[in-house]
Amino acid sequence: MSASQPYDTILIGAGMSGLAAGIRLAQFDQRVLLLDRHYLWGGLNSYYKQKGRRFDVGLHALTNYVPKGTRGRPLTRILRQLRIPYDSLRLGEQRGSRCKVGDCELRFSNDFELLRGEVAKSFPDRAAAFDVMARELEELPFDVPAGTESGRQYLTRHLHDPHLVDLLLLPILFYGSPTPRDIDMPSFVVLWKSLYEEGFARPAGGIRPLLDALRQRYLDLGGELRMKTGVAEIVHSGGQVQGVRLDDGTEVEGKRVVSSAGRVETLALCGPELASSFGPDRAGRLTFVESTTLIDQPAPDLGWKDTILFFSRGQTAVYEEPADPVSYESGVICCPENYAGQDPEPEGVLRLTLVAKAEPWKAMGPDEYAAAKEQAWSRGLDTLAQFGPDIRPHVVAKDTFTPSTIERFTGHLNGAVYGCPHKDRSGETPLDGLYLCGTDQGYLGIVGAMLSGVAMANRHALMPA
Repeated sequence: MSASQPYDTILIGAGMSGLAAGIRLAQFDQRVLLLDRHYLWGGLNSYYKQKGRRFDVGLHALTNYVPKGTRGRPLTRILRQLRIPYDSLRLGEQRGSRCKVGDCELRFSNDFELLRGEVAKSFPDRAAAFDVMARELEELPFDVPAGTESGRQYLTRHLHDPHLVDLLLLPILFYGSPTPRDIDMPSFVVLWKSLYEEGFARPAGGIRPLLDALRQRYLDLGGELRMKTGVAEIVHSGGQVQGVRLDDGTEVEGKRVVSSAGRVETLALCGPELASSFGPDRAGRLTFVESTTLIDQPAPDLGWKDTILFFSRGQTAVYEEPADPVSYESGVICCPENYAGQDPEPEGVLRLTLVAKAEPWKAMGPDEYAAAKEQAWSRGLDTLAQFGPDIRPHVVAKDTFTPSTIERFTGHLNGAVYGCPHKDRSGETPLDGLYLCGTDQGYLGIVGAMLSGVAMANRHALMPA
């Protein structure tokens, strides 16, 4: 290793969890190095420019919305710990979202009473059971332990109506499940609270203000950030981390390493023996194709009134890896303009997210890949037209990302947005001094990712080396 002074902590990945962990550690005067292989921080929750237009990726909504001053909730707690002013985000609440499965639908907003009323109207014989379940969930903490019951099993046990179960579960699955058709109980509780009890909001200006605030806070505290600097190997000896070897061969010494790359991907950096202990066969499979379409007028003016629409075209909810490169049977439609208090956008925006299969995309040559992206976007517009006004006469620009894009910019095998199905809240690995944060620790969403980084900093990296 190099003879220079070792870092207290080296962080791999400048996404939300890595930035939050870096801020927390720098607050305690640690010497911190944050590394990322790409040119822009944020991971999948980021943005890019194409032909002068900005495209957000990852941010459909900031979940866990609560008003300023609300005590003891994830959003206000994480902003307080990171010393980021609540008002600086200029959060606008959702105008209202909807889940539609076949002929059935439920509307919901940041006021839980809307969802309660929708259930009573559409499923009157299940209203009392829903109220009992909702009160039980409200009393549960965010960190319930894992058990034998899954999220679907929990809903079924309380509600005994498969249509109602599907309608309540589909948004939760799309927002954080690495498991086909179901979700583990700890994640279910977190997402129920995040989506239904608290709700959706959007920072004015999209993801960039939040990312810029995190980055600037980290740098102001003395943290070191190196972009376009990938990690080729995690160096260790005798079961103890010693640092990292970069893509260019440079070795950097560190007392601890905290990685947001994912469990499979992180252990693959540790050599064959550790890589084989949790190999690629255990990586997640669920991934997405997402198209962003810009139009010549605000989408709400055309008749798109939902903030987010979760849909499944058949009579049962579909959330599983498809046989084809992309499935049009279920997905998420997001209209970023349908949040209160947002600055006017120069062009209207609609985003369509569809479940995909990674291998066909990774096997395509350049021409086939470009054609497949174009087809996914075009067929996606056909799908959009089934749920709202046809936007095709108004298109001015578009872009599409695929499982290959996700794998490239996050490092997650198969482009698995929610990581592997196996979650470990401890963040521990077989190596002393190597810890995980982010998706494979079991924290979900933007707020959850930041909480993960802070939790790992508090639990492991602030302890004496």
